[in-house]
Amino acid sequence: MLVPMLLWIGTADCVYAQKVQVDERIDSMEILLGDQCHLYLTVTAKEKSTLLLPDFTDSRLITPGIEVLEQAMVDSVMLDDGWLRTTYEYTLTSFEPKLHYIAPLSVIVDGKKYMGKKLALKVLDVPVDTTKMDQFYPAKDVQTNPFLWDEWIPLIVLYGIASLLAVMGMLAYLLKKGNKPIHISFRIVKRVPPHVRAITAIDELKQERMVASDNQKEYYTRLTDTLRKYIEERFGFSAMEMTTPEIIARLSVEDPMKVAELREVFETADLVKFAKHSALINENDRNLVAAMDFVNSTKTEEIVTEQREETRLTDDEKRKNVSLTVLKYTVYVSAAIACALLAYILWQVVLLIE
Repeated sequence: MLVPMLLWIGTADCVYAQKVQVDERIDSMEILLGDQCHLYLTVTAKEKSTLLLPDFTDSRLITPGIEVLEQAMVDSVMLDDGWLRTTYEYTLTSFEPKLHYIAPLSVIVDGKKYMGKKLALKVLDVPVDTTKMDQFYPAKDVQTNPFLWDEWIPLIVLYGIASLLAVMGMLAYLLKKGNKPIHISFRIVKRVPPHVRAITAIDELKQERMVASDNQKEYYTRLTDTLRKYIEERFGFSAMEMTTPEIIARLSVEDPMKVAELREVFETADLVKFAKHSALINENDRNLVAAMDFVNSTKTEEIVTEQREETRLTDDEKRKNVSLTVLKYTVYVSAAIACALLAYILWQVVLLIE
């Protein structure tokens, strides 16, 4: 049974049924068993007509013994006055050696049925020379492909490259694992004004009762070091490396009384440290108060602030980080290429074995 196929070309205002033509032809009247031929169905109708064509998608048989392998539109030609000639091709084959009659194909154009023409197809059997039956042999078993070095050498070379890349990647990984990159760190540091640090240090001397201590050399060393650090940060010159006269000469203090008291503190300290002078307790106490007064009278109004400090990498550390980055990407690239090569080699081996 034929199954019609719906082909929508359009809707026409009028259809001239007497002019619709359906032509059917076959390109070969004889074929050998299993060969193919083509049946052509040509329909001439209005351009915007609705056509129902034979469809063998499901049944596959145009007639018992003849199978339809393919069906497709192969040509379309526009004629005069809006008429269209369309040709459809049906590829046929048969495995029954005899004369087959093909009934006319029906085409419905705008609801009206039109018929093609009768055709015949003769299927010929393949001639066999029965006098030489001993020369015919049964089908051979499945045989393995011969081993050819030309097919395997490229795969062996690729396998060597993949292995080398894998070894390089492993070495790079081990080198990277044993050398961790140096990261830039930071810390929040409180910036304490110089006078606060100096007063705190002097208060510690007072709390430790260093004024009455027998170790006057330590007392005056700590007191003068505190003053030198304060002067260095407050006035901006290297007081730690200067003598007492040099410090007094560089100071720019408006109150000469404070400078004189400071000179007395430094001179007493020099005598104690270098001349083995023994100062009295009240003298020690007076020098402590003088040092405190000097700091308070020359301090600037600053507040405690917080500052972010970052560690700076040296050139060697930067080069080390760059080397570790190169090693890291060497591991990634080597692993990716090695895996891709191994997958390709495996695929090719499967194809060669099959």
